[in-house]
Amino acid sequence: MKVYTGTDAAIDPMAIAEFARRAEAAGYDGLHVSETVHDPFLLALLALQATKRIVVRTSIALAFVRSPLLTAYTAWDLSKLSGGRFHLGLGSQIQQNIEDRYGMQWSAPAPRMREYIEVVRAAFETFRTGKLTPFEGTQYHFTRMQPYFNPGPDQETAVPPIYLGGVGQRMLEVAGAHADGLITHPTNSDPTYLTDTCLPALAEGAATTKRSLVGFDIVAGLQVITGATDADVAAERERRRRLFAFLYSTPAYRGALQRHGFPDLQEQLATLVRYKQWDRLPQVVTDDILGEVVVTASYANLTETISRRLAPLGGDTTLGVTLAMPENPDHDRMMAEIVEELQTGPIV
Repeated sequence: MKVYTGTDAAIDPMAIAEFARRAEAAGYDGLHVSETVHDPFLLALLALQATKRIVVRTSIALAFVRSPLLTAYTAWDLSKLSGGRFHLGLGSQIQQNIEDRYGMQWSAPAPRMREYIEVVRAAFETFRTGKLTPFEGTQYHFTRMQPYFNPGPDQETAVPPIYLGGVGQRMLEVAGAHADGLITHPTNSDPTYLTDTCLPALAEGAATTKRSLVGFDIVAGLQVITGATDADVAAERERRRRLFAFLYSTPAYRGALQRHGFPDLQEQLATLVRYKQWDRLPQVVTDDILGEVVVTASYANLTETISRRLAPLGGDTTLGVTLAMPENPDHDRMMAEIVEELQTGPIV
């Protein structure tokens, strides 16, 4: 199993180099950088420059706010600069953010993402061979590339793998048909979702393009409450309670709470978040709810707990997991042992 960590959404760009070095020293296979308050490609560049071994992956970069050719240029350059250690993770966003935060046009995300990936792949092939590989679709077309604007022919740069972040059936099918891997959302990485929704949808998508899922990479974006002691776990539980309320107040994640047996919780959380009634969270987001939805274990039991949760993902696909770095750098050595156990141990 590959083990990745992720940056805090609001990490200071000045701090990411040291964070990436910590992750590499702790034995992680890679680092995920998100698009939240900073440009993910800038963060990826800083992380790649600070490290020598780990993969750095955007998780995720928003596709529909960028030209697919610009995304391809940036991904190609990052792969070239890092010796192939950059992976391109793409995702969509809700309509309100695309239109009102980014000022871009909205359209049905799944068919648009399919074409977006195809343009990026066509651009990669154009850079590799030095000759235009055209693509014409209903959302995007790529039919012009003068030699002056082509960084190829370049047979040396590793073509960046494309990962897709997805939750719904149609986006999962796009991933199965066109991506190299899938990054599941932290709200939708439970065993029932993985077995009943994720794997069948990936298989349906793969069937449409007559491709095999052998070697397809699924990275489970787990939420984890952990610590060295029971007191540490309790403190992390309190920190996570507020984040949990914010995440699951989004209507798109109502289904995840329903799967866990909490059909009315999303509406309750939406109301609390809307009116900033954070002091009521312990009454609504109880310890029992957190324990049911979020992986919770001390360091001593974390490897077994994660392995048991991901056991349904055996088979032809390869498996990865996200596991946050400790808040306290003094705990990095303990986390390094857990990372190694997950990388080398069997899925139970």
